[in-house]
Amino acid sequence: MDILISGASVAGPSLALWLQRYGHRVTVVEKAPALRGGGYAVDFRGRVHLQTLARMGLREALEARATHMGDIAIVDATGRQVAAIPSAVFSGDLEVLRGDLAEVLYAATRERVRYRFGDQITAIAQDAGGVEVTFAGGAPQRFDLVVGADGVHSGVRRLVFGDDAAHKKPLGVYAGIFTMPGTFGLRRSGIMYSEPGRAVSVMSPHGGDQIVSLTFAEPGLEFDHRDVAQQRRIIAERFTGAGWRTPELLEAMAHAEDFWFDSTTQIHLERWSAGRVVLLGDAGYAGGPGGNGTGLAVVGAHVLAGELDRARGDHEAAFGHYERLMRPYVAAGQKQAGGGTDFLVPSTWKKIAQRNRFFKTVRYVPPVRGLFKYLATRTATAFELPEYRLPALV
Repeated sequence: MDILISGASVAGPSLALWLQRYGHRVTVVEKAPALRGGGYAVDFRGRVHLQTLARMGLREALEARATHMGDIAIVDATGRQVAAIPSAVFSGDLEVLRGDLAEVLYAATRERVRYRFGDQITAIAQDAGGVEVTFAGGAPQRFDLVVGADGVHSGVRRLVFGDDAAHKKPLGVYAGIFTMPGTFGLRRSGIMYSEPGRAVSVMSPHGGDQIVSLTFAEPGLEFDHRDVAQQRRIIAERFTGAGWRTPELLEAMAHAEDFWFDSTTQIHLERWSAGRVVLLGDAGYAGGPGGNGTGLAVVGAHVLAGELDRARGDHEAAFGHYERLMRPYVAAGQKQAGGGTDFLVPSTWKKIAQRNRFFKTVRYVPPVRGLFKYLATRTATAFELPEYRLPALV
């Protein structure tokens, strides 16, 4: 079949890898002018995620780029360490930079998948035999299937399922992320500083440049996800007067070329498909921080492609099986992420102190560390990968 995928971050190229192995003709359209590099770290946890990467033939390539992050120091306003967060909380079993993951996926697919950068879908019209797709640039084209793998702000979801606010469940947490020169002397380590309702973290996965995250909690904040200048102002305003080395980080943010800002939002839909169009990853079921989003993207891609192959082109049957298999797994991740606000940005000094005492205790009690690792991976492993036909790697 001729299949169009919207989105060239993680979910889209992961699906493209499987579809071309099964013999389909795949086009990936991405509104960014080129592959997006750098960015924050993403992680894979437990046997389900790692087995999926092995089936994709990518585990070794990703392990070669692993961050191998150590524990993250929690500091007070003077810079004194008061506790440490075990690496398993953020890093899982295999952590890589999002840009590194995108590069590995692109390298594995670019020879047999057509990538169309700097373009996007503007209209979708279906009939019994296919999907007519209109692009911002170039002539309309016809495809057998269309997959929306274009993230929380999915254009495919908006065009096919409507721009319904009920689809989105904001978690009330917002983050600005960027890189800056490594002025903190970190290497495979990080630092976190918290005040009520806001937190700052600095990570240096490989030494050199460091990744800065400025996170705050606020109900009902409205912003334009395309207006970067507005987003910088929001961060600057919310962190005015913050202690530790926050003013230094705000100064670096003002000049960062890779600044990224967004809300933590879950996506909830009654169905993930409509006719010949289906959603994958954050476009259909974003979980938010701690919701196994990257793992759900690669596992979901494997299941969707496997079900299409198993159904021998019957897309309705394939989409139905894909959704029935993935929904409980997605729900577990979303439930876990929904309770993470007080960990990311505790709302009071008392809650900050309670969190810090907990992690201080974990550091010195090995059985508790083991229990915490189990709790950090239990939703990621709550799935049995189906046994699909696995074409040879090409």
